[in-house]
Amino acid sequence: MRLLLFLAFLIVPVLEIWLLIQVGSVIGGPATVALLIADSLFGAWLVRREGRRAWRALQNALESGRMPDRELADGGLILVGGALLLTPGFFTDVFGFLCILPFTRPMMRRLGSWFFDRRVKKMAAASPYANLFPPPQDAAAPQGGRVVHGEVIREDRDS
Repeated sequence: MRLLLFLAFLIVPVLEIWLLIQVGSVIGGPATVALLIADSLFGAWLVRREGRRAWRALQNALESGRMPDRELADGGLILVGGALLLTPGFFTDVFGFLCILPFTRPMMRRLGSWFFDRRVKKMAAASPYANLFPPPQDAAAPQGGRVVHGEVIREDRDS
């Protein structure tokens, strides 16, 4: 994981500079800067709009009494997408828009869920306490014992 992060922090800036040079050579320097500014302004507007929607959805979920897992994930994705849009460059902006746009956010949410589920399982398996708590078994699966159906009748001695 550390190697992956190191490579990401090494490769992404180089890729951003290369892409800026390529776009600048095709459309010109001032047009490239104008495109980056327009991209940032549109991204800021979109983050604000989607952030408000996510906040309202979170409040509605809490008022209805249900766990707001999807709403919290959406809020986190909007936060990550906004941070990616703050960094200058086209490559990070593409990933920022993928996190923010309402029709691509479910895909990113599933991808994030898959990634974090994998990381948690890997960390739990490497934990020194992994053998203390065996994984839960399915409640519908038979445990190998005899099942006796019946009714429990409680008799209070005080009455």
